[in-house]
Amino acid sequence: MLLDTFLQDAVEIDVDAVCDGRDVVLAGILEHIEKAGIHSGDSSQVFPPQTIPAEVLEETAAVTRRVALELGVAGMLNLQFAWNREGIFVLEVNPRVSRTVPFLSKARNIPFARLAARIMVGRKIADLEELKGLADIPAKNPRVFVKASVFPFARLLGEDPVLGPEMKSTGEVMGVSPEFGGAFAKALSSAGIPLPEAGGIFLSVRDADKPELLPLARAFSEAGFRLFATSGTRQYLEENGVAADAAFKVGEGSPNAVELSRSGELQLVINTPLGRKSQYDETAIRCTAIAMGIPCITTIEGAWAAVEGMKALRQGRLSVSSIQSWPKG
Repeated sequence: MLLDTFLQDAVEIDVDAVCDGRDVVLAGILEHIEKAGIHSGDSSQVFPPQTIPAEVLEETAAVTRRVALELGVAGMLNLQFAWNREGIFVLEVNPRVSRTVPFLSKARNIPFARLAARIMVGRKIADLEELKGLADIPAKNPRVFVKASVFPFARLLGEDPVLGPEMKSTGEVMGVSPEFGGAFAKALSSAGIPLPEAGGIFLSVRDADKPELLPLARAFSEAGFRLFATSGTRQYLEENGVAADAAFKVGEGSPNAVELSRSGELQLVINTPLGRKSQYDETAIRCTAIAMGIPCITTIEGAWAAVEGMKALRQGRLSVSSIQSWPKG
């Protein structure tokens, strides 16, 4: 008998660590941008964490150390946590190198996998100069690093790009900037999803997401974007003082979101899944956006990150630096 429990509105956290059976050093703590429920291989992640309280980070670090020593790990391990108002939960413990280690190795300029291999053949953390005094959260690195996933949807036309617990990505990219918005914009651009600086944005979200959509829509409107929305979302926005043009559901009138995408009116689609009743309409909207090369975001958290990225683009806050110039640690 298998019993599952489901967590609502939880932030997911990834922790990678190196252990020699006596000492534990954290390679890093990453905050997932999308809420728990998206496969970790598909989610966007940021290092160092941007919104998680210090006490939560300290607790996840302490749990990681206890688990590593209890299991007697020699090498690397990865823990995945979920944090919400109920507390901190351990989702997975993987006594191996995870896909986030190459990302952290570049971000911190430390070859964690190579060092872990040395530990596996008998070396100790105390003997490895690169790991001495390494902080859980780097204090001296003035950069933010965002990991974004690369998806094959543009090559598999008709495949619904909505994200869930099954992994769909085929690669990963890194965006680096002094602040989060710039790093997120760079990461999406590298993944083939460049964010727009102007134009039209289509909005259609489930009822549970509408309170969070309101300030998001205001931010887009104030930035000069033209908003389009389906009837329920549009009514909610206009009742709360945000103007939006009408976009009909597919087969119910014109213009609908598919027609707007094909005519070049839309530069961004934000659509959180509504369920089976709107499945045909939603799938058509998302698939058309992908076919037309329009960024399609299916989570509110991803949409908020996009706002920060678009602000960075409009304000020209993107900069370039060589990997060789990044400090260690």
